[in-house]
Amino acid sequence: MNIFKQYKIRGSVLLVAAVFAVASVVACLPAYGQDHVIEILADKDSHFKVPGQNKPVVTLKAGEQVLLRIDARKSKTWSRDGMVHGFTMLRARDRARVNTWDFELKPGINEFTVAAPTEPGEYEVLCTVICSGDHEGMRMKVIVLP
Repeated sequence: MNIFKQYKIRGSVLLVAAVFAVASVVACLPAYGQDHVIEILADKDSHFKVPGQNKPVVTLKAGEQVLLRIDARKSKTWSRDGMVHGFTMLRARDRARVNTWDFELKPGINEFTVAAPTEPGEYEVLCTVICSGDHEGMRMKVIVLP
């Protein structure tokens, strides 16, 4: 075989291998502008839960785009118009409602794309649908960093 043909074949194989390697690495990276996904369980015991945490706390960057993926499970006793829980965020220092973070949750997976508050500080999420006698304890802390 001609030496130039050998180099041409090897070069083509190397090019294909390089393209495949780059594509594999890119596929593993998060997409540009992809949302930060936050998994939350609105549980049947009338508590918000975050996987891997004893007390539910979520930390966000100010203005960050997030995807809330909330698994809502019907509580012990009540539901309202098919909604089993509510999810509303208040600024902790003055209890002002963050309007874009106000959701009613149907049973199952609920997804919402929202921006984190632009003002750093502590926030509180609470359930706004009376879901059981333990409803008042259904709260969660959110910390927004600069």
